[in-house]
Amino acid sequence: MKVLHIPCLDDNYSYMIIDETTKEAAVVDPVEPHKVLRVAQENEVDLKDHAGGNDKIKQLIPGIKIYGGSVDNVRGCTDKVENGDRVSLGVDISILSLHTPAHTKGHISYYVTDKEGEDPAVFTGDTLFIAGCGKFFEGTAEQMYQSLCVTLGSLPKPTLVYCGHEYTVKNLQFALTVEPDNAKIAQKLAWAERQRRVGLPTIPSTIQEEFESNPFMRVDLPEVQDKVGCKSPVEAIREIRQRKDNWKG
Repeated sequence: MKVLHIPCLDDNYSYMIIDETTKEAAVVDPVEPHKVLRVAQENEVDLKDHAGGNDKIKQLIPGIKIYGGSVDNVRGCTDKVENGDRVSLGVDISILSLHTPAHTKGHISYYVTDKEGEDPAVFTGDTLFIAGCGKFFEGTAEQMYQSLCVTLGSLPKPTLVYCGHEYTVKNLQFALTVEPDNAKIAQKLAWAERQRRVGLPTIPSTIQEEFESNPFMRVDLPEVQDKVGCKSPVEAIREIRQRKDNWKG
C-alpha cells in the first residue's frame, strides 16, 4: 500500500491510496479534481473510487464510485457508508468506515489496512488534526471525546494519521498554552516549523504521537484536566475547544 499527499488550495490535503499489486487507487477528499487526475496519470494508476465526493470528478471519470457517510449530504455520492462498513481496493487493501461525528453529524473516518493488517493508516478529514481537532459545528463535546479518544484512540498506536488540513504548527503552538511543560509538544513544534520552512508536510502523525502531543486526546489524564480546571474528560475537551476558538495565536 502506498499513500500520496496531494496539496490543494491553501492548506488542504487530498490523498491517493494505491494498491501496488493491481495499480488500483482511491482518493480521499479530492478538492482539486484536475490535480488528482494528473497525479493518477503520473503514477499510472486506475482511479476506482473516492471518499469526500464532488460532482466534478464524476464528470471527469464516468462510473467512479463516490463514498460518503449516510448522514451527511455528500455531493455526488453514489455509495453511502455507515459505521463498520468495509470496502476493498485492489486485492490487498481493506477500508473500514468509522463514524466520527462532532465537526459534522455524519463525519466518516477511513481506517485502511493491507492484507496482513500491516501499515495501518486512518484518514480523519476534519475530525482529528495533528495536535488538534475540528470545531464542534454540528456536534457536542461528548461526541468529539467519543470520536477522538474512544473510536480513533482504540486504533493500533502505530496507525498513521492523515488529516484534511495543514494546521499543525498553529495547533502545537496552542497545545503549549495548555501544557507549557510538555517536552513532546515543544519537540514536535520545532520539527513542524522546520518542515514548513522548507515546504514539506507535517503529515502523517501516528495515534501514539497524538496521545503524546494533542491536548484533545490527552483529556483522560488528570494532570491535563487540572491544567484547565476540569473534573472529567468531556468537560476538559469542551473547555480546551472553547479556549482554542478564542485563541488569538
